[in-house]
Amino acid sequence: MSSFKKAASKIKEGVLKEILSELVWIYRYGFRYKWSILLYIAFGVFGVIMGCSGSIMSKIIIDTVTGFDSARIAPVAVFFVLMQFFRIVCNAVTSRISAKVSLRVDQEIRADVYDKIMDADWESMSSYHSGDILNRVDNDVAAVSGSVLGWIPNFITGIAQFAGTLGVILYYDRVLALISLLSAPVTLIVSRITMRKLREYVKKTREASSDVMIFNEESFSNLQVIKSFGITNLYGQKLRKVQDKFKKVKLEQNKLSIATSTVMSATGVIVATVCFAWGVYRLWTGDITYGTMTLFLQMSASLSGSFSLLVNMIPSAISAATAAGRIMAITELPGESREDDEKVNRFVDENGKKGISVCAEKINFAYCDGKPVLSNVNFYARPGEIIAIVGSSGVGKTTFLRLLLGIVSPKDGEVFVYGEKTDEKIKVSASTRRIFSYVPQGNTMFEGTVADNLKLLNPYASVEEINSALKIACAYNFISELPDGIDSPMKENGGGFSEGQIQRLSIARALLADSSIILLDEATSALDTETERLLLNNIVKSDKKRTCIVVTHCPGVIGACDRVYRISEGTFYQADKDEVVRLMTEL
Repeated sequence: MSSFKKAASKIKEGVLKEILSELVWIYRYGFRYKWSILLYIAFGVFGVIMGCSGSIMSKIIIDTVTGFDSARIAPVAVFFVLMQFFRIVCNAVTSRISAKVSLRVDQEIRADVYDKIMDADWESMSSYHSGDILNRVDNDVAAVSGSVLGWIPNFITGIAQFAGTLGVILYYDRVLALISLLSAPVTLIVSRITMRKLREYVKKTREASSDVMIFNEESFSNLQVIKSFGITNLYGQKLRKVQDKFKKVKLEQNKLSIATSTVMSATGVIVATVCFAWGVYRLWTGDITYGTMTLFLQMSASLSGSFSLLVNMIPSAISAATAAGRIMAITELPGESREDDEKVNRFVDENGKKGISVCAEKINFAYCDGKPVLSNVNFYARPGEIIAIVGSSGVGKTTFLRLLLGIVSPKDGEVFVYGEKTDEKIKVSASTRRIFSYVPQGNTMFEGTVADNLKLLNPYASVEEINSALKIACAYNFISELPDGIDSPMKENGGGFSEGQIQRLSIARALLADSSIILLDEATSALDTETERLLLNNIVKSDKKRTCIVVTHCPGVIGACDRVYRISEGTFYQADKDEVVRLMTEL
């Protein structure tokens, strides 16, 4: 009665419902390959039939050579060899089907998860560390894809093996069948105890695995800083602490596994011994032949093994379901709205060449933690203007650019774009992002050639267009001096180029996107004042009528700007340029 209440409590808590929903999610992918999976199951069942038939043929052969039925030795031997051959073929076919389906499902899930992550709401996704996301995409997806052909098909095959083996034993000796099933109660009890803890252990193990991947990902991405600080030994010690945590959880799970397998193995040995003793007794009394004795030994071991296999399918299903739940937590995050894509495309066609303005009215914004970042923001920028946004670190400058890009949404107020020659206004969202070219803080160069990096936002850019963008970004001179020009190699994170050169190349790449509004988030911080002013003037005076919004800490640039907005303690206001220069100079 106590066990029933506990089970009912688990169901009420939603644990069983959660596991079932996760398994349904897994087989949503498997259903796409239902015919391959059905063929896999068919060959598995056929292999079981061949196994049972082979055991019966072994009995007949032994009885034949011991003189009970010598007339049938030739046909039985031929049939036995053919069955073994068919089993080999079945194993080869099922292995091939398994490899193909598992690989397809694995790649399909990875691609779907990747697409979901890339399309997910940024603020929701930012609560997950990139290392944890990589671990889910790698290890958890591998566990899920392997279960598509490792659970239900094997479960059905196990049922067939159990039923076939039990049927053969019942046909020859009902008492032996009963003895062979003695391990069933023990298996069920042990499995019940194991299941209670397995889901918890699997979750802890996967979380600890994510911690290791998070640490490695952060270490390698900041390798230069770690070396510069001279703390490589410290990070080596930190790695071992993270590894110790993973090892502890893994060994706890291993301890449970060893205890379970030990009990099951001991039970199997006892049952096998009793079966052997019963068979010897029947053989001694003359009730069975030597061939039947051999059959009994094979079938009793097979029956016990198939039952254990069926019970152990439950922990494997829990493990796969836990992995699926971790993936679902990512894929079920809210996605970005793309409902205005068509409307924006038409809007850009009509207004792109004439210029596009952006405006924010009465904006209030706070992140998920609820702490206000921006309050009552009013802002506008028109084509041909250079607008500066200034303020101390952490006051919300980058957040404001995220609002313009539609990466986050205001709690109150509205951000919209509009054409200078039309009255049409479009609310900023993921769809309007193509109107903007964004140059973020930090290094955004990838391994490849200079041309590869420049063409990232415009794969079809011509050499003339690339050179034009380089000239506007004040990067043409140093690129043209390279032996291979734009085809010169670039290492990871722009290795081989200075920070200032990388910033100018990043701006050239943004210009190649041919967007109407360009956002520079401290993207000129490594440039001297003269180069920075020249670059900004080049942008607004180029053939395309652009709007330029720049976040800067450089007082020398303010004079080149049409207006300056200052952020201070959440307040966003248009400031006097001379006052801003004075404040920035004092700092």
